[in-house]
Amino acid sequence: MTPQGLYCSPGDFYIDPPGAVARAVVTHGHADHARPGHGHALATPETLDTMRHRFGADGVPNGQALPYGESLTIKDVTLRFAPAGHVLGSAQAVLEYDGQRIVVSGDYKRRADPTCTPFEVVTCDVFITEATFGLPVFRHPDASAEIAKVLRARAASPERCVFVGVYALGKAQRVMTLLRQAGYDAPLYIHGALEGLCALYERYGIALGELRAATGASEDELRGQIVLAPPSAARDRWARRLPDPVIAVASGWMGVRARARQRGAELPLTISDHADWDELTRTIRDVQAREIWVTHGREDALIHYAASLGMTARALSLIGREEEGE
Repeated sequence: MTPQGLYCSPGDFYIDPPGAVARAVVTHGHADHARPGHGHALATPETLDTMRHRFGADGVPNGQALPYGESLTIKDVTLRFAPAGHVLGSAQAVLEYDGQRIVVSGDYKRRADPTCTPFEVVTCDVFITEATFGLPVFRHPDASAEIAKVLRARAASPERCVFVGVYALGKAQRVMTLLRQAGYDAPLYIHGALEGLCALYERYGIALGELRAATGASEDELRGQIVLAPPSAARDRWARRLPDPVIAVASGWMGVRARARQRGAELPLTISDHADWDELTRTIRDVQAREIWVTHGREDALIHYAASLGMTARALSLIGREEEGE
């Protein structure tokens, strides 16, 4: 650890640094991991395109794409990306040096999600894992059952609309595909903040069905429809013309009543793009590492669990980590 973030000394690069550095390896496009202005940024092609969409070409002046499975030698370190299953293009950084392998998980989940490549187990000597939901109380329900709540709410109140608060990268597209898998083939109305990233997903072959701009749509047109927007939009002037919306919020935190009340969720949807307790502990067992380093989140319980398996475990506090994509 350095003041600039997690640093790989023999390769002279940072992994997901919180600010601009000379050389960065970026695991995915959420703003708490991907920052503009690096002298050189290495990421999957999908993540680089996400960064360019969010920051503009000037924000990613020297981006280098490394697809899953391809390797690159940086000084004495061999690096490759393995899928993390978090959002489009999300990756684990797999580092090989001096006969040892370290895997930096980034954010990940192990649930089925057709909008991104599934998580790949990589055995290693040291596994650096996130722990956003690193307590035994966090066991996420089946996402399809949560989506069924949206469809029931729409059917029960056809004179209203259902507003679903979603993060623009990952959550929005996952909820869309879950709705399509549930048989909902009507147009989905979306906030302008979602349009560009939805178009990016479509360019990478992720079918989202018919999407229409909610901005400019009349109250009558939106009656009985599903509207997707950033969670904060429910409190904006933008939402005033929505016909008596049922406010839903999709997040792994919606299983916590206080969080649901804080977000103003009439219909909390526990749909997470992070690993829950069972996924975290399963992954620790699967990677067979002798050391576990636990980053942002609820570290203590996961450290205790890893130690119970005979592994050496420690907290690795990272600055600048937030809950985007939760």
